[in-house]
Amino acid sequence: MAGKPTIFSKVIVLIVLLLTPVLFLYIYTNKVSVDVVRDEIQSSSLSRLSFFLQQFDTTVEQLAMFPGILSSDPYLREFVDHRSDKPKPYDKLREQTRLMQKLSLQSVSSAWTNDLTLYLPKDRMVISSNLFKEYDPEDVGNFAPLADWTYDATVRSDARTPGARFTRQIVDPVGAVKPSEIDSMIQVSFPAANISSMLDQVKLGSKGDPFLYRSGLPPIGGSTMNADSVQALLPILDPQQMKESGRLVTTLAGRQVAVYYVKSKQLGWYLVDYVPVDSILAPIRQTNALFYTTLGMLLAMSLLAAYLLYRNVQKPIGKLLHGVQLLKKGDLSARIRFRPDNEFDFLFERFNEMAEQIQDLVQRVYAEKIRLHEATLKQLQAQINPHFLYNSLFFIINTAMLQDTKSVVAMAQNLAEYYRYTTRMEERTAPLREELKLVGNYLTIHNLRLQRLHYEIDVPEAMLELPLPRLLLQPIVENAIVHGIENKPGDGIIRITGCLYQDTCEIVVDDNGIGLTDEAFASLERQLSLPIETASGFGVWNVHQRLHYVFGEGAGLRLSRSPLGGLRVTLMWRRDAEDGAAIDRG
Repeated sequence: MAGKPTIFSKVIVLIVLLLTPVLFLYIYTNKVSVDVVRDEIQSSSLSRLSFFLQQFDTTVEQLAMFPGILSSDPYLREFVDHRSDKPKPYDKLREQTRLMQKLSLQSVSSAWTNDLTLYLPKDRMVISSNLFKEYDPEDVGNFAPLADWTYDATVRSDARTPGARFTRQIVDPVGAVKPSEIDSMIQVSFPAANISSMLDQVKLGSKGDPFLYRSGLPPIGGSTMNADSVQALLPILDPQQMKESGRLVTTLAGRQVAVYYVKSKQLGWYLVDYVPVDSILAPIRQTNALFYTTLGMLLAMSLLAAYLLYRNVQKPIGKLLHGVQLLKKGDLSARIRFRPDNEFDFLFERFNEMAEQIQDLVQRVYAEKIRLHEATLKQLQAQINPHFLYNSLFFIINTAMLQDTKSVVAMAQNLAEYYRYTTRMEERTAPLREELKLVGNYLTIHNLRLQRLHYEIDVPEAMLELPLPRLLLQPIVENAIVHGIENKPGDGIIRITGCLYQDTCEIVVDDNGIGLTDEAFASLERQLSLPIETASGFGVWNVHQRLHYVFGEGAGLRLSRSPLGGLRVTLMWRRDAEDGAAIDRG
């Protein structure tokens, strides 16, 4: 026995064998994760910039087509070619008014603010969608020789939208550059403020500070652009080495930043965005530190547990094993001698009473099975936890810093109503009216944060008092926002409607999110039927299981394509089960 390994030594070896692979596996997976995160961030950033720039170029291309469209307009051609044939001032003024209306209609067809202007240099006349536009011979002389988009930083006091602008024009006859040679020049221009507004939208929800850049010209950024950082970054950007799109890493104000850029095909400018590298990888570094600290604490606690195990368990187990061996040999009269005030003495005593308690234990097992149904429902309900608390609190902090008291009060009030309802766990059911009020609070909170979420609730009065399991609608609405609307640009719509049929009740939740592919749709439907032992417990599965447990066969969720463009989730249950089952089973 002297050379036989003790329990203490075995446990120590086991701890080392368990922790060592975990440590090496974590180091390897962490390295792979960091590389994958870097690649994904680069790909995501470039994709985001490319997507925005594609929309930007589409709008600019549409504006570039305006002069060509107008140059072929028969009314405009007739006015230009025969303007000297109208001796009456009234006829000429009427034709000018008609052309001005046509230019204004063409101008407002674009989402961007723009000016469409017809110059007649020989008559020193100008007709424009901008009522404040006056004839300026410098405009014709400066811009007539230019065929592509030109950036004009001159501030003009007579312009409706003063400030820097982009211009493009066509002249008739083609190739004429002197005002004395030009019969007409049609010019389209838009202020750089349009670009600033779009850049503000790109910046929302990201850590970057995008701006438009062209060598030799001042950069164009959003309303919150950090001018000092952008100016420090400009000397690093070299147009000779920049491709159509790419990425580079540099140091800015002592911090390492990743710079992403994509070139506009229409303007020839670069859309540039930069993000501090440490802000991207900071969560990973924090996780690493937490893991190593936890691993060290786990090792120390394991060694302490092994020592206590050796001291307090090894010897008492030998005594217990001797008694078990006697029972195994058939000596039913064997009893374990014990001393008072010892933890194992209690175990020895209960060992002698074990046979008498078997029948009682069996009865308890049956009783536990009866309670299993209710316990399962409570477990499902307990899985529903709000995931947006931190975001809501940060919204309150940031809005309070901006002194927007009304938004702070609205967010706090809705958040308080939401958590007052969700934490009232003693009641297992609630009227549909209260569930809809909770959903209203939840959607109002998201609307305050996103500023683009709209919702409609249309439920018949006859359904409002129906009893339902608590927190039934909120996970469906949350799923529509997180997986549908937040990943789609533009306004989001959620519509909740209720229907009463002869045999069933239905509540339909529609959204205009990104929807699901056929493969993802089929996968989601398969997951709804998974049992509780194997399912992951996500919100939609949770609601489906609760409906099935509460209202019985036929109740649950039905998934389909929404007419709004996203996903439709229909909650169904039998009307004959709505009164009793919701209360008894909920």
